[in-house]
Amino acid sequence: MLPRYLINFDLFRIEKVYTEFLVVGSGIAGLYTSLKLCDRGEVTLLTKSKLKESSTEYAQGGIAVALGDEDSPRLHMEDTLKAGANFCDPKAVEVLVTDGPKCVEELIELGTKFDKIEGKYKTTLEAAHQRPRILHAQGDATGAEIERSLSEKVIKENRIKIKENIFVLDILTKHNTCYGVLVLDNNTEKVMAYLAKSTIFASGGAGQLYCNTTNPDVATGDGIALAYRGGAKVTDLEFIQFHPTALYHQGSPKFLISEAVRGEGAILKNIKGEPFMSSYHPQAELAPRDIVARAIVDQMKKTKSNYVYLDATKIKHKFSKRFPNIYKKCLSLGINPEKEYIPVAPASHYTMGGIKTDIWGQTNLINLYACGECTSTGVHGANRLASNSLLEGLVFGNRISQKIKEDRPYYSIKKLKELNLSYNLPREKNKAYDPLKLKQELQNLMWDKVGIIRNSSDLKQAKQKINGWKLLIFESKLETVEEFELANLIILADLVTNSALLREESRGAHYREDFPDSDNINWKKHIIY
Repeated sequence: MLPRYLINFDLFRIEKVYTEFLVVGSGIAGLYTSLKLCDRGEVTLLTKSKLKESSTEYAQGGIAVALGDEDSPRLHMEDTLKAGANFCDPKAVEVLVTDGPKCVEELIELGTKFDKIEGKYKTTLEAAHQRPRILHAQGDATGAEIERSLSEKVIKENRIKIKENIFVLDILTKHNTCYGVLVLDNNTEKVMAYLAKSTIFASGGAGQLYCNTTNPDVATGDGIALAYRGGAKVTDLEFIQFHPTALYHQGSPKFLISEAVRGEGAILKNIKGEPFMSSYHPQAELAPRDIVARAIVDQMKKTKSNYVYLDATKIKHKFSKRFPNIYKKCLSLGINPEKEYIPVAPASHYTMGGIKTDIWGQTNLINLYACGECTSTGVHGANRLASNSLLEGLVFGNRISQKIKEDRPYYSIKKLKELNLSYNLPREKNKAYDPLKLKQELQNLMWDKVGIIRNSSDLKQAKQKINGWKLLIFESKLETVEEFELANLIILADLVTNSALLREESRGAHYREDFPDSDNINWKKHIIY
């Protein structure tokens, strides 16, 4: 049995901060939503680390958007639905592709500088796209450029209060209504409450569930886990996207080799130097990510290797100019991509499931909204189309601001001050585990048993192990950020594993070798917790 709150507290006895709008997360979704809301009242923006530490900062490829005469929202929608393995919500996808161009134009107005050639925005092709519609910045630093431009605007906006190093513990709820969040302020080491008329989660994904990931250390899925504890619906958590090409170098953290490298003409080869993708899919290197990732795993198994090669020696643009950051990273490890093959292997990359919302970013809890990777809006289906994630953060952040402005929260700051909540559950400090060591064990278990290729036996073994960890952790008194993150990861590991075990079919990123086909009769439905 999960505890409702990770810690015991009495709202009457702790410090409280009141604000109009509370935004949790400082990636593209959180920053953009904050800017869209601040003309209506004070926004307090909470981030668990530094302002610029988010998955957005590490996004390389770009942002997908239908601009220009040779592309259209209709074509973008077709590609999104097809890549999503017949599992997207068509209404949500239509919102994404039709609202997208205007949001990207506003992003440009806010100071984002995308790459141009002769005065026109330069676009590139990525897997499963019919058209080269991916805008990029500084070659392969799109996320960093977006983060820069939005952060600068947020910092200058005096109606946005930025609070760094704030770890959100739980949402505060009463009668199916969210009133704000309980936090650990790592600046003062105090437990506090932030109370708001509207709370918006933009807290990112859960890549740290796996030992091999392209995600930053902060991506521990906290927002999804604590929303679930608070009564918010979560869905589609079995669909974890594994990026096919992360740089493989023993002893180094995984580093993303953007899909745009393949879009520019790079070829995948096994360790014998043989191209292989054409035997797996007609689109070869530009097949959907799930297919490419499984093909690589198959080649690694056949050649008894831990990696394959990405041959970018003959791409049409000079590698060092088109992908300067990837080039620099490879050189630092002794690899020259213009002359040598890049060793690559799959790694966890994107959480397609999450907090269930409607097309306005509303959850089933009153006054709790969510956008970005922590959500399940329905736009990604079973397999996210490359470079749709940054666009999703913009589009649904914008829609949340519209909805809040239209509806206006029904209660006042005065009512927030009258809120009385407390929680007291007997807990004892358990010294029998090391949270960092246990986190590594969990990550290894998820990679080995709940990874790219799944089966009933592995999933049941993982479930049994996770159940034991749940008993250990949730009967203990938790005190540190490492312990809180571990608790959230264990909750998510449990949900992902149970969902993967329930879904007896293969669809998109969820592949069951014991049920290798899609089952539209019995399983074209969502698993909701």
